[in-house]
Order: sequence, then C-alpha cells, then structure tokens
Amino acid sequence: MASSSQTFWQQAGRIINAGQAQSLLLTGNVNDLFPVEDTEGSLQYVPVVQALIRRWDLPRYVLVVYELNGPIRFVRDGDQEIVRDAWLQWRTGMDKNTLDVRAMLATDRMKTDLQVVGRTFDDNLRRSVGSPTMALEVLRQMCLCSRTRLNDTRLLDRELIIIIEAADMVVPDSPVSQMRDADRQRAAICQDWFSDPDFIEAGDAVLLITESRSLINSRIAQLPQVLEVEVPSPDFQARKRFIEWFGQTLPGGADLRLWGSIDELATSTAGLSIHALRQLLKGTAYSVHPLSRDDAIAKVEAFIQSQMGEDVVEFKKPGHTLKQVVGFTRLKEFLARRLIPRFRASGPDALPGAAVSGPIGGGKTFIFEAVAAELDMVVLVLKNIRSQWYGQTDVIFERLRRVLVALDKVLIFVDEADTQFGGVGAETHSTERRLTGKIQAMMSDPQLRGRVIWLLMTARIHLLSPDIRRPGRVGDLIIPILDPEGDDRRAFLQWMLKPVYSDPLTDHDYRKLESATEGFYSAAYASMRSELQARAGPTPSLTLDEVLDVLRDYLSPDIGSARRYQTLQALLNCTRRSLLPDPNVTEEQREEWATEIRALERAGIT
Repeated sequence: MASSSQTFWQQAGRIINAGQAQSLLLTGNVNDLFPVEDTEGSLQYVPVVQALIRRWDLPRYVLVVYELNGPIRFVRDGDQEIVRDAWLQWRTGMDKNTLDVRAMLATDRMKTDLQVVGRTFDDNLRRSVGSPTMALEVLRQMCLCSRTRLNDTRLLDRELIIIIEAADMVVPDSPVSQMRDADRQRAAICQDWFSDPDFIEAGDAVLLITESRSLINSRIAQLPQVLEVEVPSPDFQARKRFIEWFGQTLPGGADLRLWGSIDELATSTAGLSIHALRQLLKGTAYSVHPLSRDDAIAKVEAFIQSQMGEDVVEFKKPGHTLKQVVGFTRLKEFLARRLIPRFRASGPDALPGAAVSGPIGGGKTFIFEAVAAELDMVVLVLKNIRSQWYGQTDVIFERLRRVLVALDKVLIFVDEADTQFGGVGAETHSTERRLTGKIQAMMSDPQLRGRVIWLLMTARIHLLSPDIRRPGRVGDLIIPILDPEGDDRRAFLQWMLKPVYSDPLTDHDYRKLESATEGFYSAAYASMRSELQARAGPTPSLTLDEVLDVLRDYLSPDIGSARRYQTLQALLNCTRRSLLPDPNVTEEQREEWATEIRALERAGIT
C-alpha cells in the first residue's frame, strides 16, 4: 500500500524505474476519480487510466492501453507508426536503413512482400478487438519486438508501458476444472509473458488494473515477480480538496450550502469515494435545502452497504443506553469507567477491541448495543463476510478493509462471532483459514489501533480462535455476562413486574418471587414481562397471587446444562478478576471450573 506521502502512481513508477518488477497489479479503489492538471494547469478529476496517462506521458515511454472488447490503442499520435516500424524490422530481420535501401531497389513483388509484413501489424490490432486472447498475444509480441536488438541496437528506443483495464475480466480466477479453453490460454500467455527472464530484465512494463488481487487468475497473481500497488480510498485531505474544487466549479460563483464548514463535511463523508462524494454534492447544488449532517451520514451508509452488500454489513443505531440496562451494576460501572474511555481513546492506551462471552439469553447483545450508543460513533454490524462464490470471500474482506481504513473511527459489532470466524487448523477450509488470519492481522494492525474497535459477541468463547483471544487483539479484554444475583436479581424482578404490579414488595414477596423464578436469566425475565402484560390484558394490573400463578405455569426449556457449560467457559476465559463473581478467585477454583467443563463434555455438552 502506498504511504500517505506517496501516491499510488508514484509508488508504481518507482517500482518500474528501479526494476523491482515489470508486471504490476493496481488494486483497491481503482473505479474512482483522481485529480490531475490539464495542459493549462487547471485541476480535473478523471478515471484511473487517464490519471496514469497524464502522469506518465513522458518522451521515454510508449503508452499502450487495452480494455476488454475495445481496441489496443496508443496514447500519443505517431507511437503506433513507431511500433509498426520496429515490428517490420523484427519480422524481416533487417534494420531500418537496410529496409529503406531494399525498398528503393526492390522489385514490385519484393515491395509487396514488405507491405504485407507491415500490414500484418495493423491487421493484428484490428483482429484483437473483441478477442482478448489475441490482444494479449499481440501485446506480448510487442514486448518481444521492443527488446530485440539488430546490430547491437534495440529496435524500439523507448520503453513500453502497457495498461490493461478490467484485468479480472481478461484473466479471471476460477478453478482450473471450470475454466474455458480461452481462459486457460490467456492465463498461459500471461504466465509465460511475465515469467520470461528477458522480459523481467527489460524496461517494458505491464500494469493490470483490477479491484482485487483475488479476482486475477491465481497462476498470475501468485507469481513472485508480480507486485501489487493498492489505490487507497480518499482520506480527509483528498475529500476536502475535492469539495473545495467542486465549490469553485459551481456556475455563477454560487456557494455550497452546508450545515457547517467544509472540514466538517470532509470529516462526515469518511468512507465515500470521490464518485459518491460528487453525487452527494451534485444533489446538494440543485436542491433548495442545504446539505445536513444526517444527509451526509445517510449517503456514507448507503454507499458502504452498496459496496459490501446488505447481507454482509449493516449500520446499527441503538436506541437505548446503559441507563436502560436493568441490573448488572458492577458491569455497568466497569463499562462506564474503564471500557468506554479506552474505546474512545486514540493513542497507545486505546483498546483494539473486546470479546463478550456468557450463556445464551444473558443479555450480551442488548448491553453492548447500549455501549455502542454511549460511544456515539459509527457502528458497523458484520453479518456475514463469507461468500458462496469462488474467490469472493477474499474480495469482500478487501472491500471491508478499505472501508475501515477510510473511516476515522468505527466500532465493528460481530454477533455470534464463533460462527463468523473459524479456526486456522489443518482441518479448517483454506478460505476459512485465510479469512480468520486476515481478521486477526487487522485486529492487531498498529495503523488501525484506536480507529477500528472490534466487539465480538459469543456464547461459545472457546470456539473463537486462540489467536483471536490472545492479548493484543480482543484477548486484551474478555468480559463475562453472567446471570443476575442478589440486588441485580431484585432489580430484574421489579422490572418484570413494573407494567402490571405497582405495590411495594416486601422481603417476603421477594422470597416468593425468587423461588418462583429460580434459574431465570435476562431473556427469561423479558419473556415473562411480556407474558404478564398479555395476561393482564385490558386490566391495568395483576395481583401478586396472579403473578405467581403465571410463574408457576412456566417451564424452562431443557438448556440448563448447555448454559452452565457456556457460563463456565465465560468464567474461565475472563481476563479481569474484578468482573468475576468473586474477585479473589484462586487457581484451584479455576481448575474446578475446568474439571466441570470436561465432565460436561464427556456427557456430550459442547
């Protein structure tokens, strides 16, 4: 990836000039607009190929562009004639001076033969339209021609730079058994081309443009001599520059009507491409209403979902805070005093994330949705980044990473994390291993620390990869969510009764209710609250005896052993003594939990 002080075209240019590689993949945000200056010095925003042409249009290069179903075109007038002359010398084995003499002295038949050889080059260019296999072979032969020497003189006195657009359409990745003959042939051409030692040592270069390396045929993408340069999403300065430029282009000297400053708009549109930002500003320019912050945020959410897919991510806007969370007194104090400040931090004291464990129905999601609301930052819910289509999981991950890097501060909320991220063992599918490995690397990426916060929710903390649970990732903080006890349990009883029973409860009443709700947990209290409201019907309240009758009629589903197993795993994986029921827990007690876990596993509970 290019550094913040080095543009992608500078990085690509330096790789080519240094001879590090002659075949490059340009990936990432390649479908966006990029700033360039025209011949008069005016700023314009153009697609990536035009941006590269403007930057690399130098006398020492012959720039050639190929796009699927389009012609092979030479950027500068006259370059096609120069390459044709070199082609003629290459095919005939005669240098230009010899050809000129032969042409003057040749018979009519000999002149015709020379013309036929010359026309072959133009014919090949025409025949390559709509035939990517033919186009690749012609381009490969142009490189062969370019580096050929006659009388110790190179046939072409300039370097070829060949830009291939939509390379994933030209040499797509798919299992060999599913590849068409034409796809196999194109993959073979590129493999031979980029692996040729003479090409590697020559000065010509090929630039393949695609959104993701994973979309290119693996035989090519995995070649060590093929390097990758990533085009990043626009950062704050790039967005601000475009907004200022767009405002200057409005007719009649009109001003952009914004709710705040340009800096505020540039900050609020983090995650947008320049294309999407242009759409937003175009709509604003022709609207009677000024652009609001909510409009900008809505555009960001819609854009990211369109890039990732609604089945992959969604934006969460929790409607409740920690004040609405019943019970969990010690936990809420810890969250407010210890967790939230470290999530808000951006320095070395920032947490990369946390894992939240505990038995099913314990209230994990509800509590940490409240935490997300308290943080007042972008909350991105990761739903499913696996794809059923070959190679698409890697592409989705790369899109996710670009989104996260572009956002200034984001909380990644992953429910049922044990099903989202698999393991990394030999028995795990290779796609799962790659995905889990990439997620792990992103969690511990120093560049993302303090900017991307991972919040993993799971009732099966032991099924998360040990590499995810280690310190430096979410293992920095693993929080158990346990069933309410003592005063917290009384708080839940009061909350359960509140809609239907308003009289003060005596200690005797509490004992009756506690006996009737033995083994209840957060979801059970919520379910019973709803049941009591339904039982009351139009009547505003129930008597305590009526409440107890409803409670006695309730039978808990047979999930007690599973919940006990999940509770023990949460206790054993907890990383803070202060979050355990007994902060003075000993290693002997922890070993007792482990022994009980093994006993439950022998009984078939996992």
